[in-house]
Amino acid sequence: MKIDWNKIREDAKVNETMHVKELLWTNRVIKIILWIFFITLVVGSLLIYWKLDKDLGPVDANSSEAIEVTIPIGSTSSDIAQILEDEKLVNNSQIFNLFMKFKGASDFQAGHYQLKPNMNADQLIATLNKGGEPIQEDIDTTLTVVEGMQLTDIAEVVAEQTPIEAEAFMDRVQSEDLFEELLGRFPSLIQPLSEIEGLKYRLEGYLFPATYDYIAGMTADDLIINMVEKSNIEFQKLQEDLNNTWLSYHQLLTLASVVEREASTDEDRALVAGVFFNRLNIEMPLQSDITVIYALGEHKELVTFEDLEVDSPYNTYQNAGLPVGPINSPSLSSIMATIYPTYSDNYYFVADMNTGEIYYSATEAEHSALVEQYVQPFFDEAEQEANQENVESQE
Repeated sequence: MKIDWNKIREDAKVNETMHVKELLWTNRVIKIILWIFFITLVVGSLLIYWKLDKDLGPVDANSSEAIEVTIPIGSTSSDIAQILEDEKLVNNSQIFNLFMKFKGASDFQAGHYQLKPNMNADQLIATLNKGGEPIQEDIDTTLTVVEGMQLTDIAEVVAEQTPIEAEAFMDRVQSEDLFEELLGRFPSLIQPLSEIEGLKYRLEGYLFPATYDYIAGMTADDLIINMVEKSNIEFQKLQEDLNNTWLSYHQLLTLASVVEREASTDEDRALVAGVFFNRLNIEMPLQSDITVIYALGEHKELVTFEDLEVDSPYNTYQNAGLPVGPINSPSLSSIMATIYPTYSDNYYFVADMNTGEIYYSATEAEHSALVEQYVQPFFDEAEQEANQENVESQE
């Protein structure tokens, strides 16, 4: 059989042409697929970047208002992320959780934190890494109200020893509903407070200084009721002794609270109480710096002439008679000294600023000489320090 080489050549040429075309189409399809993949990758990357940038950016770039956030003990990174999302501090808790793990920053301390909506993820993590205000564990403990403590001091002690915050304690101390409950429980002690106006804190002086048991889970109301109950117990014990004074019990507590801060020994408390009664009997102002400091609402070593002008029912320089109410929780010793004062001819007293020893005098001239000797040097020193600071600030 004769081979038709021309036909073979033609068939080969056709096959080659078709193969070349197939290769060209295949290459084109591959290129198209690669371009589609590349474009999809770029667009996807941009979308992911935009999404991450949004989710890890600040929730509200224009808000710098601090939000208090509590991270409970034992919280996982997922818990923390969810807490932040609930507080509207992160946009997406899952993304934030993954970002924390990526940054290796998932082991945060429990505590109270001040965070802001304008913080991004890095800033939130940096703040959490620094650690917050520790959480007070809720365990059985005791707390002591020291003689002479003010309500604000007691609130701080409660906050230090229990999970109850000072602000929350003060809110409940001043709440009307709790006052009504106390009035129902201890009517003879609390009723007079319903009729007195101008009190800075209505229950000031009525949280008796003593050691109290705190049982885990107790509320601020529980503690306040226990402290007022202790005051009521002491008040009831004093019923016979109160026949020895013309003061009401509220007035007695008020004067005892001033005596508490003016004297430190039982002997001096009785003597100081006697001086104050002498002044009250002739309607002479008590002129106690302690009451002025309470009116000012700040702790001061020395009271200035400007301070003495403060407009307050607690200012015993501007107002004759007793302050409108107690300025602290006086000790039983100060209360007894006020019921049984040591009377003398003295109308003045002054304490040595170095030793605390109290000197008494019957006349203003004698008193002025003692002030010059035991108090004026401290005013002079304070004035010199102030002048020195002014000179240094001007240099």
